[in-house]
Amino acid sequence: MTQTQTEARSRTYSWEDPARNAAVVGRRSGLELLRAMIAGDLPAPPVMHLLDMSRLEVEEGRVVVEMPAREFHYNPLGTVHGGVLSTLLDTAAGCAVHSTLPAGVGYTSMDLNVKYLRPVTVDSGVLRCEGTVISRGRRTALAEARLMDESGRLVAHATSSCLLFEIP
Repeated sequence: MTQTQTEARSRTYSWEDPARNAAVVGRRSGLELLRAMIAGDLPAPPVMHLLDMSRLEVEEGRVVVEMPAREFHYNPLGTVHGGVLSTLLDTAAGCAVHSTLPAGVGYTSMDLNVKYLRPVTVDSGVLRCEGTVISRGRRTALAEARLMDESGRLVAHATSSCLLFEIP
């Protein structure tokens, strides 16, 4: 039996120190913080570079994150790994909640409920994930995220509950 050697693939990326963002969390509203990242005044979080998330839009209660489906996202089945899609959904839902928070208030995800509707491959093109806040109270928030392929087909949906807390 012979083994066929294919061309090796590699990927290199870099990121800035995430402590820069951590230093301003709680001092700015969530919307201000996200807009500062979009403007380049604050660096994007390392996970955006890791997964190659390419674009972020924000308004209060709504966030859109885009990411091209890449081969390095693949699982052994030859499709984008569900964990990668979940990370994109969690990012959109969580950032939508973050966009509603005043200075001095933070959040963390309590759960993420994901439904995968169709496989995603590099042929799916640029994925667009829109997160919106459904409900926000004093202690918790509920958000949803919809993940679409480049053709506009829904490929996954998620809901997320977030715990809201004061930042000392």
